[in-house]
Order: sequence, then structure tokens, then C-alpha cells
Amino acid sequence: MHDFDYDVVIVGCGVGGHGAALHARSQGLSCAVLSGGDVGGTCVNRGCVPSKALLAASGRVRDMGDEKHLESMGITVPGGVEFDRAGIAAHAEQLVNKVRGGLEGSLGRLGVELIPEFGAYGGPNTVELGNGKKVTAQDIILAPGSVPFVPPGVTIDGETVYTSDEGLRLEHVPEYCAIIGSGIIGLEFSDVYTALGSECTLIEALPKLMPAFDREIAKQAERLLLTPRGIDYRTGVFASKVTPGKLGEKPVVIEMIDAETKELVEVLEVDTCMVATGRVPNTGKLGLDKHGIETPRGFVQVDETMRVLAGPGGAVADEHLYCIGDANGIQMLAHTASTQGVSAIENICGRKHVVNHEDIPAACFTHPEVAQVGIDEDAAKDRAEAEGFELGKAVGHFRANSKALAEGEGDGIAKVLFNKDTEQILGVHIIGLHAADLIQECANAKAAGTTVRELAFTTHTHPTLSEVIDGAFKECVGMHAH
Repeated sequence: MHDFDYDVVIVGCGVGGHGAALHARSQGLSCAVLSGGDVGGTCVNRGCVPSKALLAASGRVRDMGDEKHLESMGITVPGGVEFDRAGIAAHAEQLVNKVRGGLEGSLGRLGVELIPEFGAYGGPNTVELGNGKKVTAQDIILAPGSVPFVPPGVTIDGETVYTSDEGLRLEHVPEYCAIIGSGIIGLEFSDVYTALGSECTLIEALPKLMPAFDREIAKQAERLLLTPRGIDYRTGVFASKVTPGKLGEKPVVIEMIDAETKELVEVLEVDTCMVATGRVPNTGKLGLDKHGIETPRGFVQVDETMRVLAGPGGAVADEHLYCIGDANGIQMLAHTASTQGVSAIENICGRKHVVNHEDIPAACFTHPEVAQVGIDEDAAKDRAEAEGFELGKAVGHFRANSKALAEGEGDGIAKVLFNKDTEQILGVHIIGLHAADLIQECANAKAAGTTVRELAFTTHTHPTLSEVIDGAFKECVGMHAH
């Protein structure tokens, strides 16, 4: 019909762009991906992948150093545990290279053209590569991802004051580290650092720690992830000024002000400071403003089919322009970006597809893990009141689970929130051993519309951790778990 270079051009080669490209090829569409020299994006290079390597290595150090836990199983480790910081860092780097290579290889094998330049929107069907070069396509998907947010007043030197980008290289293990932000990134780093012998302080601007978690789960997380590790915290304060130091010579100075009154409340001196205050969209170079497309705080506005809107509440800017992943800000998770990429391709193929973001699980890979899908208890109460149904709640305990007890890991709970009238799941929140794997059953059930009653009659393997969830589902309908 049209003389374009490709059916689809994707700007960005993170998990979202990669997922969209694979699905485009599976649907027989010709496809090019503009990587901007960053194959793998944040997740592979500076996020999920290297952080899991650090958590795996440091978690083993923690486990092998926990004498009481080992003694309870009749095990002793003579001479204690030693680790090589450079070796742990190398483990993370090797994993990144392996995963990135696999991702790049899969694109090549499927006939996706990988172009190393950055791409900017050049108007309908056109992506500009700079230097007067451009490529054309029937449809364009923007997947530029995000970058760490550094608040005003914070000076980054990459060594004593740094973001997750630098932290994942593990160039040193600080004696005393302050972490600004108590979200998933901050919690995971506090887990790594304390396992390797650091002291940590969390600084949170909001009144409550771990604002992304259900409140009951956050309380459990404080009991399991902070208190026994000596991690202290400040809430309701901004780190208004952070001045870098010099390793081993001069401390980092953090000035904290009250979030409400803006008065100086404390000055903290630490060896290093990690800034984990969230992420902002990497959309500055896309050139959308030149085409009258508004991006408040950098976020590209999209409709339910991932088509780009001219602005908040505006009309579709271009029927053939889509934006997926962190850049649209709906849910800043790697697997959400991939799901949105597949959805955009479905819509490009003329099969309307809408992602239900409440069915997408999320996880924090601390020891123990925290995972969730759907809405939290506060939101569920609000929804029950607004829609006039009775809210149901049931809790399963790891301490009643044979497999968890065999591992000496009986801490944690799984909480199911559901509509008592329809028996539909509203949310599931888990803290405990392998919570990130356990949540998937709940996410699948929620997405499929499986009721808690149907789940209560589903057989779970014994003895496995999945019986923690089974117990909660049985409690939902007044049955007794075995």
C-alpha cells in the first residue's frame, strides 16, 4: 500500500522495544529497532538483571554467615564467610553481558534490523536519526525508557554520591551508606549492602516507609528486612542538599529538611549516599514538542491502546504513533513495558487489545521477597465503599507451611483481598520465601477471572510454598487448609 522502509520502527531497545520487535516479527511485520547504543536498556544493563546477580551473591553471604540459622539445621561453617567484592561485581557484569548478547542475538536471528542510532519523531511515518538521515515506517513505537531521578540540591559524583546506575557496579562496599528513597531499588540495595557488612540509613520524603507496599506488608517488611539488620530510617524529610565527600577521607554531608515545614531537622555524615528517588522518562530527545505533543514531566500520554495523545486528555496525536514502557509512566516495570509492546503490535495488526495493569504483578527481590498484584487493602476498602460490595480478606502464614519450616524460613504472610459478592480477587500481597514466584499463580488467576472458591478447590503440591496461597484461598471461603 505504502512505500515505507519498514512496517514498524521501534525507538529504544530495552525490554519493551525487544518484546514489541519479537511480536512484530511473529506477525510477519518487517521491523527495525533504534537502540541508541543501549541494547538491553535499563533492565538488562543497569536494573533488574545486575541487581539480581548482586542479590544472589550477597544473599548467599548472609545465609552462610547466619550461624544460628545454620546451627538449627546442624551445620557449622568453620572460620566464617569471606567474599571478594570484585568477584561479586564481576558476576553481575558477566550476567549483563550474557543477557544482552542473548537479547541482541534473538533480534538478529528473527530478522529485526538493529540500528545503533538514537531516533526522534519526525512527523507521521518518519523517524529522524540525525545528520539528515531518516527511516520511514507504517507505524512507530516509542520505547525510550527512563533514567534515575536526581532531586534538586543533590550533587552526584558517581563515587560517594550515586544512583543505581553506578551502585550496580559495586566498585566499593561502604561502611555506612545512606539511601534516599525506600522504594524497591532502595530496599534491594539495603539488602545487598547489609549482607556485605555495611550499615544503612533510609531517608524517605513521604510520611510512611515503603509507600509502594500495602501497609500491613510494609509493617512486616520493617520487621523482617530492616530491624534485624540494624537499618534505621527517617520519614517525612527531604534530603535538600547532598554534598559529595572523598572515600576514606571526607564524609558525604546530607542536610535534611522537614517535608512539611521545610525547616532543617538534621545533618547526617556518611561514607556514601545512594539516590534511589525513582525514575523519570528518557523522552527529552524524542522531539515530540516540535510536533505539538505535550509531555507533562516528560511522560508521553497514551490511550488504552498505547497510541500517543497530543496531551493530557487530548486527542490521538498520530494514528500510527505508539509509546510503551517507562516513558508513558503507567506502570514503570520491565515486564509491563514488554506487555505493552505486545499490545501495541496487536493494535497495529487491527486486533484491539487493552492491557489491564491491575493484573500485572510486581516484586521486590529482598531476602525474603515481597510481591503483589492488584490493589492494596486501603484501595480495596475505598473501592468496596464506592461500589457497594463487602470486602473479604484472608491471610496465609509461612509459619504454618512445612516447606518454609524445612528451610528454616517461617517468616511472612500471604494476604488475599477479594469481593465477597462475586468472589473475584482484588489484590494479593506476599512477603516471604520466594514471594516473587508465588505471586504468578495469583496474577494468572486474577487475569483469568478465576474466583477464590475455584482456587480453594484447586490442588496444590505438598509440601510446597504454594500451600501458603492455598491456605489463604481456602480461608476466603471458610474451608480449612490441611
